Amino acid sequence: MNGGAIRYSLRSLMREWRAGELQVLALAVVIAVAAVTSVGFFTDRVQRAMLLQATELLGADLVVASAEAVDDALEAGARGRGLSTARFVTFPSVVLFEDAAQLAELKAVDGGYPLRGQLRVSETLFGEEQARVEGPGPGQVWVEARLFQQMGFEPGDRLQVGEIELEVTRVLTYEPDRGGDLFQLAPRVMFNLADVPATGLVTPASRVRHQLLVAGDEAAVGEFRAWAAPRLAPNQRIESVRDARPELRQALERAEQFLGLAALVAVLLAGGAIAVAARHYSDRQSDTSAVMRCLGASRDFVVRVFLLRLLWIALLSSLAGALAGYGAQTVLTGLLGRWFAGGLPGASAWPVFTGLAVGLVTVLGFALPSMLRIGRVPPLRVLRRELGAPPPSMWLVLGLALATLAVLLLWQSGDMRMAGRVLGGAVVMGLVLWGVAWGMILLLRPLRTRGGVALRFGLANLSRRGSLSAVQLSAFGLGIMALLLLALVRVDLLSAWEQNLPPDAPNHFMINVQPDQVAPLQDLFESRGLPAPAYYPMVRGRLTAINGRAVDPEDYTNPRAERLAAREFNLSFGDEPQPDNRIVAGRWWQPGGDPGQWSVEEGLADTLGIEMGDRLSFRIAGERVEGTVTSLRKVHWDSFNVNFFVVATPALLADMPTTYITSFRLDDAGDGLLADAVRRFPSVTVLDVRALMDQVRSIMDRATLAVEYVFLFTLLAGVTVLFAAIQSTRDVRRHETALLRTLGASRRQVLAGLLSEFLVMGLLAGLLAAAGATLVGYILARQIFDLPFAVNPWLWIAGVGGGALGVGLAGWLGARGVLRHPPLLTLRKAA
Repeated sequence: MNGGAIRYSLRSLMREWRAGELQVLALAVVIAVAAVTSVGFFTDRVQRAMLLQATELLGADLVVASAEAVDDALEAGARGRGLSTARFVTFPSVVLFEDAAQLAELKAVDGGYPLRGQLRVSETLFGEEQARVEGPGPGQVWVEARLFQQMGFEPGDRLQVGEIELEVTRVLTYEPDRGGDLFQLAPRVMFNLADVPATGLVTPASRVRHQLLVAGDEAAVGEFRAWAAPRLAPNQRIESVRDARPELRQALERAEQFLGLAALVAVLLAGGAIAVAARHYSDRQSDTSAVMRCLGASRDFVVRVFLLRLLWIALLSSLAGALAGYGAQTVLTGLLGRWFAGGLPGASAWPVFTGLAVGLVTVLGFALPSMLRIGRVPPLRVLRRELGAPPPSMWLVLGLALATLAVLLLWQSGDMRMAGRVLGGAVVMGLVLWGVAWGMILLLRPLRTRGGVALRFGLANLSRRGSLSAVQLSAFGLGIMALLLLALVRVDLLSAWEQNLPPDAPNHFMINVQPDQVAPLQDLFESRGLPAPAYYPMVRGRLTAINGRAVDPEDYTNPRAERLAAREFNLSFGDEPQPDNRIVAGRWWQPGGDPGQWSVEEGLADTLGIEMGDRLSFRIAGERVEGTVTSLRKVHWDSFNVNFFVVATPALLADMPTTYITSFRLDDAGDGLLADAVRRFPSVTVLDVRALMDQVRSIMDRATLAVEYVFLFTLLAGVTVLFAAIQSTRDVRRHETALLRTLGASRRQVLAGLLSEFLVMGLLAGLLAAAGATLVGYILARQIFDLPFAVNPWLWIAGVGGGALGVGLAGWLGARGVLRHPPLLTLRKAA
């Protein structure tokens, strides 16, 4: 019997394929799987790229990273276990060539670097690459190609790095421990570690990252790690391949989750189309089920046949969706693939299996209740057509759909809390949209007796099928709202952020200024006719204890709190709070008061659980510094002024290693001042915020384009929901159209009535979407980003106008078959 069910389901599937419900169901599966697999193929390529680079991500087997010079005892401990070692330091600084100045990422390496992988260089710009097993020698410097282009020098020229000049001997094309190009905004300049003291760029207060590389036998590396871990200072950590590039890994994981959740919105809407199509298909197959039962087929056989048909459609459509997803991922790769300097490898076949699983789960979760009811059609329906299968339990339908969505969300996000929040938000949003949509339908009912014939016909159709119309409005409202949020509200928020900045907002930062350089730098500004900026002291320190309890990053569940607990802070001190800071709790210290006081930014205090009166301990330059929190401050971080998380009384930090920092505004005409400042004071680093923000905005724009691209699947899924709804009412529409044509209505009048129904539906859906997008935009602006919010009229024009045109066009395409069906044939079938 099982073999017979399989053979019969395959034969009958070809015959039943012409049924519009199966075509809509298959299209919905293709869209859902294409959305998921397009993201899956891209993330698979990203993960494989990182896996291929895993052995070279560190340039070693193990790295000891530190904000201070690594103790020689650690290196001796590694060498004593037969391991190879190497050292390098990295820090930002400005390099000079003639009158040009450019921010660069400096990397000073010793003769042993790298321990794993090879450097690649070329003799000339864009020349043939050569592999090198060690870095530049003393007096030499290797530079990335983009710095050649930006500054206009050539191999053989001399580049000023700090207080010395180094000869440019190679074009640096590849570093083994620089696996991704994400967030590396300045070009690399590599020179020999022996030249660092002569540059004058590294001082006890400089922001320098020291690294000790270790490589060798796996067992010896493990032994060294176990020995070294308890000997590390609080500002040191050990990294292995599993720990490498945490900022890259976290950023990519978030992007993958966001893209995946965006794809699941399309899956959700496609699931709605599958549910509607499956319900109509099961209604249409009632006669077939009754005939099969009369011919001796058992109830189980009938159910197996229809379930197998569903399975074949799910498998074939999922394969087609996976193929479409593979083509779609090439666009994602074009948008985001340049984040990886070495490019991305080809995708594996694993996302295909993921797509198949998503297709099967979605079909079973949303279509199974309708398919199971086919077997409950009584054989007597052959004689009495009013008999049919009982409707599926509403609790079964909703429960299975929610369970399916929960499984997909948990699978995609990998975070039960996130999945629960998204599922809860989706349920609440769905209920709100459905309730508002149903209210709109009720408000339309008094209007169906007004206007022309076509308008009355369209409004009557919407009112008569109120529940189905509400579902359609909710689905389209959600899809259009997502697109409006991404296309318009995002632009509004960015514009509000930019307008929130004053016209004279600083666009440059100057860091690593030594105390004896502050006055000469201020004189330099005044000599050029520019106002001298205010310089603020900055001390590097790590929070070690709160009220005597050690601060351990693992004690925090909030990822931001965990990062803050593990990092070093930029501390400052002063007699007065900065002009744009506002005291929100406590009071600023007074002359002659307690010398050990802290003022903490309120957001940091909330994240780390710091309260007024707490005793905070910081480790600064190997010393413990302790004080009491006496005030909390509100800081506007987006002002581009210099600001600090923690500020102390001058007596608490004045004796610590200190550099100074300032921010100022400088137009292009003043760029010569910066070159002069760096030439006179090589240790000073100037950050051009304009260039950095352009780079960051480029990354954000590409990520946003990728999400918008994925949301195109949401739009397609929403259109599929409409087609499914049109198909589900096709028989009723045929009967109504036949009656109208018999009573004298022309084809044009009927078509006008259908178009008016779809246009009104699209207009209401767009109105619902615009209202929802405005509300969400207001919440994001006022509650999340603390920005001013203004209603954008284009949001309503695009929502209402685009919804009416889009839904009207889709409805017209789906209803053409109804108009072509002969009225006489329809009435004969009904009789």
